Amino acid sequence: MSVSVKLIAAAQKLSKTVDGMKFADPVAYVYNPLKYAWQPHEAYLSQFGNSKKKVVFMGMNPGPWGMAQTGVPFGEIPSVRDWMGIEAPVDMPFPEHPKRPVTGFACEKSEVSGRRLWGLFAERFPSAGDFFADHFVLNYCPLVFMEESSRNRTPDKLPSAEVSALFAACDKHLRACIQALDPDWIVGVGGFAQGRAKEALSGIDVQHGKVLHPSPASPAANRGWAEAATKQLAEQGIW
Repeated sequence: MSVSVKLIAAAQKLSKTVDGMKFADPVAYVYNPLKYAWQPHEAYLSQFGNSKKKVVFMGMNPGPWGMAQTGVPFGEIPSVRDWMGIEAPVDMPFPEHPKRPVTGFACEKSEVSGRRLWGLFAERFPSAGDFFADHFVLNYCPLVFMEESSRNRTPDKLPSAEVSALFAACDKHLRACIQALDPDWIVGVGGFAQGRAKEALSGIDVQHGKVLHPSPASPAANRGWAEAATKQLAEQGIW
């Protein structure tokens, strides 16, 4: 079985496992882009997850204007469409928050974290193929959580009683991905991702790294994320 086929099977299994999970207030809406945005996600795995890697970057969960729209981790639309060459039909989640519509590749909103992350990679590797020869990007949790107000709620803010089954499924998926990709490094994009990677991959021979999360909610990221992340990667011996 090829690497990409293993990744596709793991993603399908994760999607099916988490799709029926229930979350209490203040979570009012849950999107699963592995379901309604499966076509571009599968294209991403097929095109770029087709070989073993040296470095895997892992984020927390989809953003409302990134992977929630494109099915690709940190999926800023110009990066996915123009740099990666991926554009495919995206369905609608149900129920859909009226303030967080999914319009797929027609979305005009910008995913700042994705623009920063993929922008750095595209600057260093003008060809997406060159980047993905040795690198890959995935998310720990596939779900988007929103409050009634439309405020995004990240997995680290969910009560422990609700995340045990969710994290168990996400851990299992991550282990399957790392065993398939066989990287030297797993790099958490932010502290939460690094912490989950260390717990989920305990006993697996992989080195753990970390970079600052590119979120605009981070003052440090707003002071020059690309420079800070490049420095961190160099200091850890990853780049």
